Amino acid sequence: MSPAESQSSPLAAEWRDARLLYPLYVALAQEFVLDLPPCNDLEAPADIPDQDTMTRSREWFALMDGRIQVHQLRQFLQTTPLATEEVVQGLLTRHLNKPNRNDPDRDKIDFLLVQFFSLRTPSRLEDSDVDLAYVAQVLEPVLGDVEVTEPAWLRPHNGILSAAQACTRLSELLEGGILDQGRKLKVGAAQNYFLPAAMVAFARFSFLMRRVFFRLMHDDLNAILDGLRDLEHRGLETVDCRRAQFSRQEPIVRLRMICQSWKVMFHAEYSSGQPLKMLVDLRAAVEEALSSSGGTGKPARAQAAAAAFNVAPAGAPEFQVEAPTPSWDPESGHGSGGGK
Repeated sequence: MSPAESQSSPLAAEWRDARLLYPLYVALAQEFVLDLPPCNDLEAPADIPDQDTMTRSREWFALMDGRIQVHQLRQFLQTTPLATEEVVQGLLTRHLNKPNRNDPDRDKIDFLLVQFFSLRTPSRLEDSDVDLAYVAQVLEPVLGDVEVTEPAWLRPHNGILSAAQACTRLSELLEGGILDQGRKLKVGAAQNYFLPAAMVAFARFSFLMRRVFFRLMHDDLNAILDGLRDLEHRGLETVDCRRAQFSRQEPIVRLRMICQSWKVMFHAEYSSGQPLKMLVDLRAAVEEALSSSGGTGKPARAQAAAAAFNVAPAGAPEFQVEAPTPSWDPESGHGSGGGK
């Protein structure tokens, strides 16, 4: 075999992908203290590996895939500069090519499809433009040419999405069980989830559900911050936040700092986890304090609060985050850290 043929062989292509993904996997292992030593073959990789080297590399990646939890993957890929479009595509292709895929593989693929889609689309993309044909076109590098006819068993997800888009508060999204309905639909799909048309439909669903979450999350945080400002203007320094698992006299200054940290946290992920419920309960506590102190219980200056809080504008990158934090996910209904 000539050098040119060697470089273009399937083995060489697999080795290039391994070298591409290796730094990301090493960084993941360091971030989450995964007990697995580095792969010596990939620490100082050869240009053209032999079969034994390739076998050891495959075994190392398989061990890492088994140890990396889906919430860790979600959190890390949205907080690291290593997650370029090329790397996410390689990671997605790796999981799609697995011969036997389990539930964690499905959840990872589900996230990676949305992440890949978001990296390849403009930030000002309108919801109305995110139809199945467009999603299939954007995902073609990883799914191939997909017929966009939606399977009949997938149609209920349109009703779930419509119900989510009609929500005006985060509490409606949680208490209505909408996130759980989406999760059950994916789990119920079983191996049908991996049909290309199904993955296109679920990627669209998950992308639009994230947008709903971010809108409602911003609304709640803005309402809380606006309410805290109103309470300060009335001379109050503390709020009874026991319903949100804080103290009876929680300082307004501290609540403002908590909201600022939550902005970063909830940009990474979201679901019906406990910290998200605390956000909902905190808004209710602030509104109750406003009402009992002579107000309407409905903070008025949302735009001013958004400016003070530096909420990202509509044109900001849909999945940009600011720092590694505990995570919550809308599609899976699972969380990490305190959100589980």
